[in-house]
Amino acid sequence: MGQIKIYGVKNRLIPIRETLSDIIHSCMVEALVLPADKKFHRFFPMEKENFYFASGRTEAYTIIEISVFEGRTVEAKKQLINLLFERLNSELKLSPQDVEITIFETPQHNWGIRGLPGDELSLNYKVNV
Repeated sequence: MGQIKIYGVKNRLIPIRETLSDIIHSCMVEALVLPADKKFHRFFPMEKENFYFASGRTEAYTIIEISVFEGRTVEAKKQLINLLFERLNSELKLSPQDVEITIFETPQHNWGIRGLPGDELSLNYKVNV
């Protein structure tokens, strides 16, 4: 399971939204071995005046927050981060300086999905990768 939130300046984020979603999802599938049909992305395009960020960033600055069940190895999470930086740069020309990624892990029992606590779900994929 993975829930993704993507924040960015509206006029920069909206035009790349679909491609960005595809890139993020392909990285999740490859690094975390998520099934291809498990895509849950939410975009938060922001007006420039409501999105403050440090100097050295441009209007392309993008924040990606990834919430997942706990259990992935450090290596799998690092692979995800590295794939994201690589593909966002090569496919969208997003500089690594303009991308920040945070992975939030929570126990499965802290999720409620399809009427059940997450630890009572029958999953068709492994979490411990």
